[in-house]
Amino acid sequence: MRKLHLGVNEATGEIVTAVVTTNDVSDDQVFSDLLDGVEGKIRQVSGDGAYDKYKCYQRAQERGIKTTIPPRKNAVIRQHGNCKALPDPRDENLRRIRQIGRQKWKHESGYHRRSLSETTMFRFKV
Repeated sequence: MRKLHLGVNEATGEIVTAVVTTNDVSDDQVFSDLLDGVEGKIRQVSGDGAYDKYKCYQRAQERGIKTTIPPRKNAVIRQHGNCKALPDPRDENLRRIRQIGRQKWKHESGYHRRSLSETTMFRFKV
């Protein structure tokens, strides 16, 4: 079996990158390939919980991309505020979710726009 991983511009519904893998390759394993396949600047990347891996956040941060991936419900903060390192985007998302709740965070962060990409994927599958 084959699996198609797509990157969609949520503003236009255009498929901007695609990677085909075997069915045993997880979404987070192709995250970097998807980013690399996009021409031009990426301001924000949104993904479901399958992308909630530090390597995904790190790769996006290296390219200056805002990451809106909801951490798992049992997620823990990896790097505490008194650390001298740059803020970890996943930890920042988790802190904000704890402050205002998951639903408000999804709205505030623009995560809900991910559904526009899902619509494109649904049209592609039909």
